[in-house]
Amino acid sequence: MKMSEIKELTDQELLERIDDTKNMLTRMKMNHAVSPLENPNQIKNVRKDVARLLTEQSQRELNKQND
Repeated sequence: MKMSEIKELTDQELLERIDDTKNMLTRMKMNHAVSPLENPNQIKNVRKDVARLLTEQSQRELNKQND
């Protein structure tokens, strides 16, 4: 997911996407512990997506406080 896509999300969509992505990351980690994933780099990519989403959320909160 690119930052340009994330910036277009509404606040509600952003929160939903954060929850969904965190759940997906947890499931991927558990599945990888049981049987190795075909591409373990997927975990790294999803983790980065979570970080991007959380960064956008915190930036929006800071902008709301400053306005």
